[in-house]
Amino acid sequence: MKWLLIGGFVACVPAANWLIQNVGSTCIPAGPCLVPVGFGFMAPSGVLLIGAAFALRDAVQERAGRWTVLVCIAAGAALSVVTASPALAIASIVAFVASELLDFAIYDRVRAINRGAAIALSGVAGAVVDSVLFSFLAFGAVKWAPGLILAKVYASAAFTLWVWAMRAERMARGSGRMPRG
Repeated sequence: MKWLLIGGFVACVPAANWLIQNVGSTCIPAGPCLVPVGFGFMAPSGVLLIGAAFALRDAVQERAGRWTVLVCIAAGAALSVVTASPALAIASIVAFVASELLDFAIYDRVRAINRGAAIALSGVAGAVVDSVLFSFLAFGAVKWAPGLILAKVYASAAFTLWVWAMRAERMARGSGRMPRG
């Protein structure tokens, strides 16, 4: 399970770059392919995977530790170079590294107090930073940032609910450990 989480986390950014350039309900010439994310907002289609990256980052830290997360962030950034145009790769790398390091810092400090709050807070902070930076660097405006933020918050909320459900299940069974696998 640990290697599946690590592989998924590392693959999120290059796969998201591919989506932005190839898949969406609307594709703008020389721009992103877009998907609807709710409440009338559209976002570049890569958001479908970047939202998952925030949740996977937290899961990788729980299973494999801090150093593995940092190596994964570097690997995801490096793979971005081979899966996207130079401008998209630079925007993706800067936004990914900045947001993941912020997510990492918040999650690492808050999780000892409350894991659910750590997931939610780090996910929202990472979503805002990633969305604004990426939108500005890749497209010259923050036009897509609201939709990007919304979709990434969905992913963080879903992962937070999953963690709370696992905790409730563990408590109901009287176990002191988080279920593996």
